[in-house]
Amino acid sequence: MAVLNFRLYMAQRLSAMIMAPLVLLHLGVMIYAVQNGLDSAEILNRTRGSVFWGFSYGLFVLAVAVHAAIGLRVIAYEWFGRSGTQLNVITTAVAAVLLAMGWRAVYAVVIA
Repeated sequence: MAVLNFRLYMAQRLSAMIMAPLVLLHLGVMIYAVQNGLDSAEILNRTRGSVFWGFSYGLFVLAVAVHAAIGLRVIAYEWFGRSGTQLNVITTAVAAVLLAMGWRAVYAVVIA
């Protein structure tokens, strides 16, 4: 159990390290778009087919799913006393839902 907890701790810290610069990139792009008067259609025209934006936002979604699922795992353990298989199911389900929703949004912005 100690090895698993250490790995989850490291995975959450690594996901935070990945998210931080991607959040700054996203905020910078939003500020640029607002200051230059871009509307949503113009923004989508610029992101369509972009490997860079697809990779950036896809990586962001992956990092968020890992980070949030591990955080909710800790909450489920501390608040509700869940453990073992229940925690694994909760963590996996949360991560899967976040990944599905996030990657659907990336698909809509970059590919569709």
